[in-house]
Amino acid sequence: MKTPAGLQALIDDGVIDAVLRPLKSGKEASVYVVRAGDDVRCAKVYKDMAQRSFQQRVQYQEGRKVRGSREARAIGKASKYGRKQQETAWKNTEVDALYQLREAGVRVPEPHGYFHGVLVMELVVDAAGHSAPRLGEVELSPEQARTFHAFLVRQIVKMLCSGLVHGDLSPYNVLVAADGPVVIDFPQVVSAAGNNAARTMLLRDVNNITACLGGWAPELLDTWYGEEMWALFEAGELRPDTGLTGVFEHDESAPDIDGVRHAINDAREEALIRQQGREAAAEED
Repeated sequence: MKTPAGLQALIDDGVIDAVLRPLKSGKEASVYVVRAGDDVRCAKVYKDMAQRSFQQRVQYQEGRKVRGSREARAIGKASKYGRKQQETAWKNTEVDALYQLREAGVRVPEPHGYFHGVLVMELVVDAAGHSAPRLGEVELSPEQARTFHAFLVRQIVKMLCSGLVHGDLSPYNVLVAADGPVVIDFPQVVSAAGNNAARTMLLRDVNNITACLGGWAPELLDTWYGEEMWALFEAGELRPDTGLTGVFEHDESAPDIDGVRHAINDAREEALIRQQGREAAAEED
């Protein structure tokens, strides 16, 4: 295929040898399958974002460290230079997070370097060696759903113990590799201690995974792992191997300012309806 402009510099520098095919294209990046020597990897080419997108990112950027006081001042003033620095910081965030999370034992793609604004990393594949499907695209048995849920909850715990919250975790940024789920897409990762919305985002992350997998194993919809792990985190008692029960005693007297509880219940009811629909269709067959 014709080499995309964003990858030509990597070929010129010998980082990769060829671009094999496009893998996926989203609003913020395009991903390509590339060859580097005898290895097949993927390359994530970030797209430049408009001012509107920067405004949408405000909640994610709270608590992030900026490299250099000049850059921090420029970002704060939203100048042209500041927007450029903000764009650079947004891209660097995913790279830094991948290395940090791999070191912490979280199952994320192995990074192989960041060159000319392009992230080169492991190509996640399924048992047949094909590009791994997303969690939201596969059919699971109840037992597989329970196993995947337990594994992903543990990955979220490890992230939180590393001081990070994914911030946008869903069935569509979890890949199902030959050896189990792999969490991807981290440009929106937030600081657990430095972002006021971190709790809301963590509960949403856990809820999205629970709602998806609860469609195959409905008993998961009655668990509250997000609330449990956050309470332990706030108390300084959460460790990567902390045993969780999924049981949590809610304070019914406290006002739910952020509306998380409503979102959780709505998503779980939707997952239950989908499960009932599948069961009804199976009975008709």
